[in-house]
Amino acid sequence: MPNNQDLQDLVIQVRRDILRMVHKVNSGHPGGSLGCTEFFVALYNEIMDLKDGFDMDGKGEDVFFLSNGHISPVFYSVLARKGYFPIEELNTFRLINSRLQGHPTTHEGLPGVRIASGSLGQGMSVAIGAALAKKLNGDDHLIFSLHGDGELQEGQNWEAIMFAAGNKVDNLIATVDRNGQQIDGATEEVLPLGDVAEKFRVFGWDVLEIENGNDLEQVIAGLNEAKKRTGNGKPVCIVMTTVMGNGVDFMMHTHAWHGKAPNDEQLEIALSQNPETLGDY
Repeated sequence: MPNNQDLQDLVIQVRRDILRMVHKVNSGHPGGSLGCTEFFVALYNEIMDLKDGFDMDGKGEDVFFLSNGHISPVFYSVLARKGYFPIEELNTFRLINSRLQGHPTTHEGLPGVRIASGSLGQGMSVAIGAALAKKLNGDDHLIFSLHGDGELQEGQNWEAIMFAAGNKVDNLIATVDRNGQQIDGATEEVLPLGDVAEKFRVFGWDVLEIENGNDLEQVIAGLNEAKKRTGNGKPVCIVMTTVMGNGVDFMMHTHAWHGKAPNDEQLEIALSQNPETLGDY
């Protein structure tokens, strides 16, 4: 198990990966990816019980689904640095015929990716289905999922959220990235979400909150607490407050970097704020 400094070093390296990937092709979504770096590093290196190797069934291990698929850069970086595929393949991000498309896809068989995502609002339904499948298979492992807060404006989520509580899908931990930003502006200006945690509670979920989702220790503690709450008849929701663009001062606290790549000068500034720790690809 890596120690905390190892994980902190990995967080910085993943940020570098994200920045370099989107810069190379002048395309992609750095803001949300940077905001969720600590979450992905913690999830894959500290929290989930994973098998060696990869198969689509995911039997006998915890399984993760990314619903807000546009933050694929952070997903790809963490998967590569966990050993799912060669780190050098990050060089192919968003290129024609690459396995690393802008939104995760399954037709090229990229290890670690079990659903195509990016059409927002659908990941909750998939995660619930997978959690029910684990119950039917007698598999006591957990399903984890991640959702954007703006994504909750899609109505399909709320039908799924009702279904999960009504059917006691208590082997599911769904995390909402509450960064308050989406492509067109602040979520509360585009379509107000109100008290997300309370909404999940009244829909019958067990809810906990991570006040600072960019503090690695808080993220690990929150995810561990969520695991303790599974198996008690309710699905578990984590509402995690993050800062879009975290770790790069000029990208933080704004929707402007939701889907924009840095230019050459901006990349150098951003990388200087995140000094190399483990080696670039």
